[in-house]
Amino acid sequence: MNFTNKDLRNMIVQLFLEQLLVMLVGIVDTFIISYVSEAAVSGVSLVNMFNTIFIYLFTALASGGAVVISQYLGSKDRTNGVKASSQLLMFSTLFAVAMSVAILAFDKVLLNALFGQVEPDVMAACVTYLKISSYSYPALAIYNAGAALYRSMGKTKATMYVALVSNAINAIGNVIGVFILKAGVAGVAYPSLIARVFSAVAITWLCFNHKQDVHFRFKDIVNWDGAMLGKIMKIAVPYGIESGIFQLVKVALSSVVALFGTYQIAANGIAQSIWSLAALLGVTMGPVYITVIGQTMGAGDYAAAKYYFKKLTRLTLVLSIIWNVFIFALTPVLMQFYAISQETVNLVIVLVLIHNVFNTVAFPFSGPLSNGLRAAGDVRFTMFVSIGSTVLGRLIFSIVFGIYFNLGVIGIALAMCLDWSIRAVIFFYRYKSGRWQEFEVI
Repeated sequence: MNFTNKDLRNMIVQLFLEQLLVMLVGIVDTFIISYVSEAAVSGVSLVNMFNTIFIYLFTALASGGAVVISQYLGSKDRTNGVKASSQLLMFSTLFAVAMSVAILAFDKVLLNALFGQVEPDVMAACVTYLKISSYSYPALAIYNAGAALYRSMGKTKATMYVALVSNAINAIGNVIGVFILKAGVAGVAYPSLIARVFSAVAITWLCFNHKQDVHFRFKDIVNWDGAMLGKIMKIAVPYGIESGIFQLVKVALSSVVALFGTYQIAANGIAQSIWSLAALLGVTMGPVYITVIGQTMGAGDYAAAKYYFKKLTRLTLVLSIIWNVFIFALTPVLMQFYAISQETVNLVIVLVLIHNVFNTVAFPFSGPLSNGLRAAGDVRFTMFVSIGSTVLGRLIFSIVFGIYFNLGVIGIALAMCLDWSIRAVIFFYRYKSGRWQEFEVI
């Protein structure tokens, strides 16, 4: 298998722009809903925390499909590549519909169990936003299935353009819903639903193009293939469990942050938005590893897989240095747009510095490199390491550093970096050991 520098550059640039668009629209959503009321902002933010769990599950399922599809592409097995793509679409749709029905049936019960202590107007906003959000779960899952197919082929330009149009629909719809129709929370919820439906329809239409090496085929969509689904779920389930526990730990840590006082809570919230921007490069490189390592392993070309592991890791490190330095230099400029105290500004800059240093030297090994191991089929090991590191490194040491050492949100940031560092060391030695070459996916 051979990926030219141009191939890699196109994948990286297009995936990066797609992720940047998604993140910027999230910022626009929050900005626009702030004009409705504080209750609306609170309701949307609480439900988004809950929605993220399902987004992680759909992403894990799509990633499992991407690994299998990439390996079939590498082995030149077009028939099974088509079958894997179609089965991924079928199962993703069924799973998401089941989740939507369950949420619609028990929405108030779930919200009362999770956020029962909030004010009535906040709860009303939660109910409205969750109900409309749950309608979009099937569309979101279908889009992820189609995007997985295109990314497996390295055709990331299509997903970038779909994301561009979808995000424009969402942003324009938010403005119309909030400022013209005065629809409140529904004014930002329905545009998201419409944008996700557009994305699902657009990517599905593209994926039915039978001229492509892999595509959707109707007869494979309507026939249940347990063996093929087993291969996908073998990757998806461990990744889904890992992602779910990670999200639960994040929710638990939000309760710890609430103990540290107003200015630290504000600084942590602002810093996290900047961290998301700084993390874009690492998030971008994950699918690149899956495509490249998945295809080389599917072809049985272990020498090429080793070569691209090294090349992608060096590339991730270099690009991470450039991007994280740029974001840190931009941070003082961004702080001028916030009406916050100088004490809060100083704390934000410290938090961003800590994050960006470790996002440069540790995250390339703990994040993108682990996706390469998963693409080779080494999923159980990465799952156990990630869960152990998240619980023992991030959760336990957040309490130790933040509360017992009285470091506050700085302690939580250090625990996050400890989590990355533990994984980075273990995953690097796992890669060097060559054990990832012993697994079979297809």
